[in-house]
Amino acid sequence: MKLSAFKNHLKGLETIAFQLPDGSLVPNHFHVTEVGAVDKKFIDCGGTIRDEKMVNFQLWDANDYDHRLHPEKLTHIIELSEKVLGLGDHEIEVEYQGESISKFGVDFQDGTFLLTTKQTTCLAQDACGVPEQKQKVKLSELNKEAAAGCAPGSGCC
Repeated sequence: MKLSAFKNHLKGLETIAFQLPDGSLVPNHFHVTEVGAVDKKFIDCGGTIRDEKMVNFQLWDANDYDHRLHPEKLTHIIELSEKVLGLGDHEIEVEYQGESISKFGVDFQDGTFLLTTKQTTCLAQDACGVPEQKQKVKLSELNKEAAAGCAPGSGCC
């Protein structure tokens, strides 16, 4: 989700909720401890130079049960970050610590921000020799096809 879409969703909310991929919710006493601009420059395994820009939110829950982050406050933090850090309208990545620090994408459904799993991939599959995944075939299906197309004495075998 891009930052502009996130801000639009915040406008209609009375409370903020983040749901983890396993269906559990980030405790409602969480804080957004960072809003950042991430500029990642790298070379992929095929030798292509890449530049990736994103907006980063870091969520943290403490033992502070009396304070809740309200949509207006988060909107203010985002607007300040846009002005001071020059945030662009980039995809958002959320950091949250469960057993270890994990990074998530963001989606929105029924008034809740959904933290979505992220996957790694080879960005240069055509250049680094990763073979295409072979089609999986059941041997029992092969035998049926062979039997149907090649009758004894037909000369096909």
